[in-house]
Amino acid sequence: MYTSDKEDNNLLSRAEDVLNLSEIRGKPCYLGFLNEKEQYLISRHFSYAADRITFFGGYTDAARKVMRACDYEIIDDDYQINKLCFKFRSEDSLSHRDFLGALMSLGIERSCVGDIIVDKGCAAVFVKQEISGFIESQLTKIGRVGVHIVSDDECDISYKRCTETLSLIVSSMRLDAVVAAAARLSRGKSASLIQSSKVFVNYSEINNVSYILKPDDILTIRGSGKFVIKDQLSTTKKGRLKINIEQYR
Repeated sequence: MYTSDKEDNNLLSRAEDVLNLSEIRGKPCYLGFLNEKEQYLISRHFSYAADRITFFGGYTDAARKVMRACDYEIIDDDYQINKLCFKFRSEDSLSHRDFLGALMSLGIERSCVGDIIVDKGCAAVFVKQEISGFIESQLTKIGRVGVHIVSDDECDISYKRCTETLSLIVSSMRLDAVVAAAARLSRGKSASLIQSSKVFVNYSEINNVSYILKPDDILTIRGSGKFVIKDQLSTTKKGRLKINIEQYR
C-alpha cells in the first residue's frame, strides 16, 4: 500500500508499472496526461528514481503533463504529444469547458487530453499522438459553432503561465497566518476557510490552522488561487517575517 487513498494508490501503481516496463524494454515508456497533483504524488513517491522520470505537456508552462520513464537522456523527445490548432469565428464565444466537453463526447479519455488554451477565434489542444487523427476527422463542431484545423502559425496564442511574486509580512509560517496574508483576509476568516476544507498544501486538504509551511510548498486557496512559498527574506524589528510567495494568475 502506498497511501490511504485508493485513487492515489492506483496512480502510483500505474506509474511503477511504467517504470518497470521501461527498464525491461530498454526504451522510454509513458503515462499521462496527468494533472499537477498527480505529477506531485509521483515525483514525491518515486524520488529515488528522479533521474528516470520527467514530465512534459507540449510546452514549457503546461499544467497537464505526460510522464516519461527512461534510463537515459533523450534529445528532442516529443513525449508522443500532438498540438491541434482550431480556428472558429471570432464572434463565437467558446471556452475550455466547451472544447473539453466536445472531446469527452467523442468517447476520449481525460488522460488522453492535455492543456486546452482558448483565445478569441482560435484554440490549441494538446493530445496524445494516437488520437490526434481521430479528433481531426471527428471534431468539426462544438455545440453549434463550426471549428476547423489550421496550422500552428495561424493560431496566435500565448502559452506562458503568468505569475507574480508577492512580498508579504506574516507573524509566522503557520498556515492561517500565510493564508490570511495571501488572500487578504483577517486571521479569523483565514482559519474558517481552512477548517471549511478550502485550503490545500501540496494538493492535500489541510484543516490544521497551525500547520507550518515550508519553502517550495504549493498552497491552493479556493477562491483566491494557487501560490508557491518561495523564501524568507528577513525578520522585522517586531519579530515578524518578510516572505516571498509566487502567485499564479
